[in-house]
Amino acid sequence: MKLGLGTAALGRPQYINVRTENIQKTNLASFRAQSFSVLEEAYSLGVRYFDTAPGYGLAEELVLEWLQTKNDPTIEIATKWGYTYTANFDEDATVHEIKEHSLAKLNEQWSFSKQLLPNLKVYQIHSATMATGVLKNQAVLAKLATLKKEHGIKIALTTTGVNQVEVLKKALDIQINGNQLFDLFQVTYNFLEQSLQEYAQELIQQKKTIVIKEALANGRVFKNKNYQQYHLLYKVLATLSQKHQVGIDAISLRYCAQKIPESTILSGASNLVQLQENLKAHTFALSSEDLLLLDSFKISSPHYWSEREKLTWN
Repeated sequence: MKLGLGTAALGRPQYINVRTENIQKTNLASFRAQSFSVLEEAYSLGVRYFDTAPGYGLAEELVLEWLQTKNDPTIEIATKWGYTYTANFDEDATVHEIKEHSLAKLNEQWSFSKQLLPNLKVYQIHSATMATGVLKNQAVLAKLATLKKEHGIKIALTTTGVNQVEVLKKALDIQINGNQLFDLFQVTYNFLEQSLQEYAQELIQQKKTIVIKEALANGRVFKNKNYQQYHLLYKVLATLSQKHQVGIDAISLRYCAQKIPESTILSGASNLVQLQENLKAHTFALSSEDLLLLDSFKISSPHYWSEREKLTWN
């Protein structure tokens, strides 16, 4: 299996998550130093795929700073465009990010992101949806095709929301000068949100790269008294955790890797302990019976995303 490191939790002190206890005011300097150490530890443990975005606070800048300490062409950087971080590291902020899928925003954010070349291998529309019209914006699509040709990078998109599969299908139909534009798709997938499963084989047959995000369902895979409807899932995960002598995070990542072969699974670790626990996903395999049991906890996409919308930034 291939694990990558997502940097959303490294670039800003808050993210959408279930667990709200033990929130502390953040010292930006110490936060930055810890995030840098997580990048370094991931590299030392063999991770070579790093996913970032300007919408993740200081993450893209931090990845660039870290990358400049390396001289390793095997490091693959994926970044995005389309979100601007607005919270300014204020824990009391009510608006954390603004989405804008315009050509102007693409040009603005590319002007910084291009500094990640030549390690920059993947450039993504951040959270592409039908609603923003980005997949019909010919000026944006032409610009992305130009970047693909000039720099030899993969053009990609990330998906969020109930219409994930619809977005994937639409994107696969987009061609520029007779060639498919999109090469890679970063999609939410986990025990609860399994809609990708129905379309994964089509992507694989078309030789597209799949990257899995939110494998831990924003923390909902961990036992929580506010989610009593998942008590059977929590019981099964506790049993599997004991059986394989790993944490529930490793079970979650391993499940995704076995269900969507050849995909890259993103760890969202925010500290060294989480990272080390995530990487234990390499040390075992789930049985076919384990997989079938975990499959049974699938819920409808509308319910999944409705539940996610109620989560707070913390």
